[in-house]
Amino acid sequence: MYSQAEENYLKAIYTLEKEKIGFISTNNIAKKMQTKASSVTDMLKKLDAKKLVVYERYKGAYLTVDGAKEALKVIRKHRLWELFLVKKLKFKWDKVHDIAEQLEHIQSEELINSLDAFLGFPKTDPHGDPIPDRNGTVVHEKGLSMLKMKVGQSGILKGVRDSSKAFLQYLDKKNLSLGDKIKVVDIEPYDESIHIETKTHRLSVSKHVANNLFLQPKKK
Repeated sequence: MYSQAEENYLKAIYTLEKEKIGFISTNNIAKKMQTKASSVTDMLKKLDAKKLVVYERYKGAYLTVDGAKEALKVIRKHRLWELFLVKKLKFKWDKVHDIAEQLEHIQSEELINSLDAFLGFPKTDPHGDPIPDRNGTVVHEKGLSMLKMKVGQSGILKGVRDSSKAFLQYLDKKNLSLGDKIKVVDIEPYDESIHIETKTHRLSVSKHVANNLFLQPKKK
């Protein structure tokens, strides 16, 4: 059993390792954790002593196999709780992250496995992120960035790269949600903004927004 702080660090390092192979710098971890580099160093030394990370001065750290396994357990709990809050308690998808941050530290494996079964062994959370199974297996099925879609192509909105409250609220204002069928109608040469069409309306999204949306292209 590990402390909440230790679990938070493992989860943060796991997330950063998706963007970079090898050592994750102390400064990058500090930025992710919103804390001082000196505090990160102290924690990395503790995690290294517990064989959860490999830490080297001036280089940073990376997760060991056991560290990655523990990180995935926390991520699994977080995403299952997010889905439960949205699907069963009808929370809006921009409201669940902070609550799941608290619930992810519950230690009962029996409870989490029962929650998984109760939800029907879901593959993704409300933001389209994959939910690790009880063995730590992760299946990535987010799809293709909207930026790579061509004019005339259609797809189902499967996930978001940015799951911040501000971005999710922006999508709500634009009446866009996971599961929507979206067609790329046109792309502006000047700023690369994309005109799209759903079943209910047409709208234009910026290149930045399009980069944060993943679609599962419609098969021909």
